[in-house]
Amino acid sequence: MDVFTLLIWIGTAVFLLVSFQKDSGKTRQALKMAFGMGKGMMGSILSIIFLIGLILTVLPPEKIADFVGNQSLVTATLVSAAFGTITIIPAFIAFPLVGTLVNAGVGIVPAVAFLTTLTMVGIVTFPLEKREFGLKFTAARNGLSFVFAIIIALVIGVLI
Repeated sequence: MDVFTLLIWIGTAVFLLVSFQKDSGKTRQALKMAFGMGKGMMGSILSIIFLIGLILTVLPPEKIADFVGNQSLVTATLVSAAFGTITIIPAFIAFPLVGTLVNAGVGIVPAVAFLTTLTMVGIVTFPLEKREFGLKFTAARNGLSFVFAIIIALVIGVLI
């Protein structure tokens, strides 16, 4: 466990103890709600992890890296970004997945494009978002998110 993760755990424990001291009833209620939400999400989380494992078994990171590495930087970035818009994976799963791809040889710019579109653009959630917020807002948000994802990938590529 790295130092940052350890500090997060320690900070969480300290704030939980402070919360218990301040109002133990509300803290218990909040924990009960949090565990209930966690149980509700467990099926989705496990299915996502299973699906990623299956995809990485069928398409090992090395093959993905070979495919992306044989493309020009622009093509690799756009293909990675497009693939990221189609899939929907929570950030806590996306970061290790992208780390695996980078370790296998995928370039930083395509990896960051994949990661940012994965978490910012939602083709899968488009119908729900359209129903709740309207077509104009949903199209604008997804379009701008895609453009900013590409810009972020390019900036990170320059910085690293």
